[in-house]
Amino acid sequence: MAEKDKIIIKGAREHNLKNIDLEIPRNKLVVFTGISGSGKSSLAFDTIYAEGQRRYVESLSAYARQFLGLMEKPDVDYIEGLSPAISIEQRTASKNPRSTVGTVTEIYDYLRLLFARIGIPHCYKCGKRIQRQTVQQIVDAVLQLPVNSRIQVLAPIVRGRKGEYRETFDEIRREGYVRVRVDGNIYDLSQQIKLDKNKKHSIDVVVDRLVVNPKIAQRLTDSVETALNLASGLVIINNLNGEDRLFSEHFACVDCGVSYEEISPRMFSFNSPYGACPTCNGLGKVMEIDPELVVPNKNISISQGAIEPWGESTRAGGREGWYFNYLKALAEHYHFDLNTPWKDLPDKIQRIILYGSDEEVQVHYRSVAGKMSADFLTKFEGVIPNMQRRYRQTNSTAVREWIETYMNTRTCPTCDGARLKKESLSILVNGLNIHQITEKSIKEAMQFFSEIKLSEREAAIAHQILKEIRERLHFLVNVGLDYITLDRTASSLSGGEAQRIRLATQIGSQLVGVLYVLDEPSIGLHQRDNHRLLNTLERLRDLGNTVIVVEHDR
Repeated sequence: MAEKDKIIIKGAREHNLKNIDLEIPRNKLVVFTGISGSGKSSLAFDTIYAEGQRRYVESLSAYARQFLGLMEKPDVDYIEGLSPAISIEQRTASKNPRSTVGTVTEIYDYLRLLFARIGIPHCYKCGKRIQRQTVQQIVDAVLQLPVNSRIQVLAPIVRGRKGEYRETFDEIRREGYVRVRVDGNIYDLSQQIKLDKNKKHSIDVVVDRLVVNPKIAQRLTDSVETALNLASGLVIINNLNGEDRLFSEHFACVDCGVSYEEISPRMFSFNSPYGACPTCNGLGKVMEIDPELVVPNKNISISQGAIEPWGESTRAGGREGWYFNYLKALAEHYHFDLNTPWKDLPDKIQRIILYGSDEEVQVHYRSVAGKMSADFLTKFEGVIPNMQRRYRQTNSTAVREWIETYMNTRTCPTCDGARLKKESLSILVNGLNIHQITEKSIKEAMQFFSEIKLSEREAAIAHQILKEIRERLHFLVNVGLDYITLDRTASSLSGGEAQRIRLATQIGSQLVGVLYVLDEPSIGLHQRDNHRLLNTLERLRDLGNTVIVVEHDR
């Protein structure tokens, strides 16, 4: 065997290895097997992989190495014939709640691209297919606003991008415009506008300011056309009460007044503010105060500490507390006794205590020392709204962690766990939105994409995207993962599942000339799927890679 066709190891002594000499063929599938403690992992991972990785890192620039850290040389006399090494071990893919099987395998990235290119937008209110708006339709919609409404016609030229935009402001100024709206604030262009280049900004040109009445039709038409030309088909009508209405030359429902911006891949990203559900911020779940945790013991009274978060303020000895005075005022107003066991209080009183009331109550506050006193009328906020507000507003980690002890996680009520905005979920391919596809199992998704019906134009646009999606789904089936769903969180995967996903991802990357080291890829795999796993490993080898597998079973 030629020297370049093998990995030569001499004097390997890492861990329990006893001065091992070994030659391993390159570009082959090689299996290390043996009883536990025989040194399989010490040779494969702690010697061969460690040295291959160390040499690759050493070949990088000093600047790059400072981010990767120093790697110790394994206890071995000599190794020759190594390639850059990648280890695929049994460990959870990610603890990030935003990572899913779809994002880890990059299938979701291709799905976002597919929906951005051939997705058909529908109105999220009436369900009708959304059509492009004409200038006249936009003008007609604005003229339906109440007469004498004050409006601004804005051209959104920058939307959520980083930069200082000095040249942009100069260009707008040269074109004769005098005002811009930056991140919601109006600026005169005669001012020197300084923006943080590391923060994302939105910039709207103030094209015109008008008072709605039938006589402005021509001027409004001209202003809308100008804004559409400036902002590539978008125009914002602002009613000076802070309410924006986005119109688009591209997509809009004329019946419901719903307009979409130009469809782009970021609309389908739950990691982007342009796609994520605003309620759960793209997590699909929300943390909420649980009434059962707020009042865990219903057999005791408020004065005995039934309201657990406010217990110290309400039970005996803490009655100078602010919250006790609120509850005392509430009891006087609604005629109930703070010494009554919680379970015996009327449901209406329990709801008022937990969720608040619109009625004003007279609070008489006196501290025990008598140094502080106050008398005032106020609405009772409610225990749960009070805790939610404090949770949102506090900068204290300790306070947040304390409030979280009274919280439970549940599916987001706005997106129903889909993670995305309603606009994004109203864009369909073959009658399904992107979440309906990701909640399918890999096997079901393969069937969907094998039977997908597209027009000739759509098929031409989506050909390469669909090819990538189908290939990656096929790789996952071949490693025995046809039962998992694309929206399953990466943190919920077992070590074996996470390892096989990384294996499928590596095949999809089409790397050549790499040394792969795998730790028991067959663990947790049904016997009938072993042949598919073997075919996958052989395919990885046939790409031009060396594959070393550590297995306990022969």
